[in-house]
Amino acid sequence: MPDGASFLGHPRGLVFLAFSEAWERFSFYGMQALLALYMVGQLLLPGHVEHVAGFAALRFGLERVLGPLSIQELASAIFGLYAGAVYLTPILGGLLADRVFGRRRTVVLGALLMATGHFLMAFEQPFLIALLCLVLGNGCFKGNIASQVGGLYAPGDQRRADAFQIFYVAISAGAFFAPLVCGTLGEVVGWHYGFAAAGFGMLAGLGVYLAGQKYLPPEVSRVPGSEGLRLRLTGPERARLLLLIALLPVFAVGAVGNQEIFNGYMLWAKASAEFSLFGMAFPITWLITLDTIVGVAMTLASVAFWRFWARWRPEPDELTKITLGSLFFIAGLLMLAAGAESAADSGQKVAMGWLVAFHVLNDIGFANVFPVALALYSRAAPPALGSTMIGIYYLQLFIGNVLVGWLAGLLDRMPAVQFWLLHAGLVAVSAAVFLGVKLGLGGLLAPEGAGPGAVRA
Repeated sequence: MPDGASFLGHPRGLVFLAFSEAWERFSFYGMQALLALYMVGQLLLPGHVEHVAGFAALRFGLERVLGPLSIQELASAIFGLYAGAVYLTPILGGLLADRVFGRRRTVVLGALLMATGHFLMAFEQPFLIALLCLVLGNGCFKGNIASQVGGLYAPGDQRRADAFQIFYVAISAGAFFAPLVCGTLGEVVGWHYGFAAAGFGMLAGLGVYLAGQKYLPPEVSRVPGSEGLRLRLTGPERARLLLLIALLPVFAVGAVGNQEIFNGYMLWAKASAEFSLFGMAFPITWLITLDTIVGVAMTLASVAFWRFWARWRPEPDELTKITLGSLFFIAGLLMLAAGAESAADSGQKVAMGWLVAFHVLNDIGFANVFPVALALYSRAAPPALGSTMIGIYYLQLFIGNVLVGWLAGLLDRMPAVQFWLLHAGLVAVSAAVFLGVKLGLGGLLAPEGAGPGAVRA
């Protein structure tokens, strides 16, 4: 650990990593909040789409696989591919860090690539090049920031899971301001102003990261031919690794409702929901800010709840919390189905109360699934595969976002009630699998030699 505890009982390096991630998430969510709306509202319309370099070939490839696509279906498919690829490339970034550049230089490379991508989004012609820069940059940045959070703590340090909760609060802070700044600029002033603001946010994140270098975990030597490059796993490590990889598709299916927020949910809400306060309409991207406010509150409430619970009973392990969180995901999706049904019966738009109920329930689920799973993968991963394993964990979001890209296109083909019930059913399947793994194989992922409450989330 580079320095003593100095921030909420945690190493000072956590502050710099958390604020770097907050700015990176500001840029990421600012761009992502606008992407589907931008494609449907301008980029894919006649007079614009012809200017995008390489777009004809992309559309041909997508329609060869998916059949003829409307503008909304095409936007959803592109969004799904982009959002999925964002979570595929952290594997490459982890390998680059573990085997070539080290984590710090890989993070800097990723930040520069992402800043370039955001600024290129200010123009229509290099749209696909911009997405490629963002995908590759995120791959270099995301997993290596998270692995450095874990690197601040010794293997048996009980603060690790709490650190990831703090890390996710930083993510939420970035997501809170992103729609207010980037979303408002994009929808009210001009799309490209919103994308440019995301680029400046990424540069701010890079500046914070560089300022905190002396507080970060030391780099591991990457000398060719050294023992550090030879991967030797024990039998239990191999078994844990295989189980963690096998769970990735289950996490992907379980995440479809939450990942739909930036895709089909935004398009559905814009067309079907009443989003106003005191008679004043607001940009639909502000729903992301609402989700962030609720998300921070539910994360803090979840941490407080489990700490209170631990005073009286043993705290549940990660798989138990993930199963419980999945049930809240399902309940949130049922709120959307109920809201759509109510609106269909009354002939009115979906009331705001249904959306708020969805975000509350969904974010309780999020607090007990995503950071808990990240802590699980960080703890259970073989030490020789630290950064790479975090990148492998994000593979579940690649699978989930590609799935969501296809699912969102169904909004044009089925009633909204059935659309949200389909998502709830998929999450229910994943919850059942998590419960089965907990009952049958839970001991394989249990902390070695840990006492009650050793792994907190």
